[in-house]
Amino acid sequence: QVQLVESGGGLVQAGGSLRLSCAASGRTFSSYTMGWFRQAPGKEREFVIAISWRGGTTYYADSVKGRFTISRDNAKNTVYLQMNSLKPEDTAVYYCAARVAGENEYAYWGQGTQVTVSS
Repeated sequence: QVQLVESGGGLVQAGGSLRLSCAASGRTFSSYTMGWFRQAPGKEREFVIAISWRGGTTYYADSVKGRFTISRDNAKNTVYLQMNSLKPEDTAVYYCAARVAGENEYAYWGQGTQVTVSS
C-alpha cells in the first residue's frame, strides 16, 4: 500500500510564494516519477510539473515555466513544489501523484491541498 499526503496549501496574495510538500509512505519511491496536478473549480484536472526520482529529469507545463520548481528528498520520501510569482489563475486544488517506472498511468494520488491566490 502506498499513501501520499500533501500539505502547505493556503491563501496567498498575487505575486507571493508558497511551498507544497508531498510525503510518501508504504513503499520506497526512489524509482518513481513524482508529479503535481491541479484542478480549478469547474475545470478539468491538468498536469503541472513532474520529476523523475531515478534520473532527476523535470517536466513543466507551459503555464508555470519560470515560476514553479519541483525538488525531492529521497531520504524522506518527500517531494516539494515551490510556487513563485503566483497568479489568481493558479488557484486550484493541487494533487501529488506517483507513477511507477515502466507504466503509463499515475497509480497513486494524494487527497489534495487547496491553494488560493487573491488579487
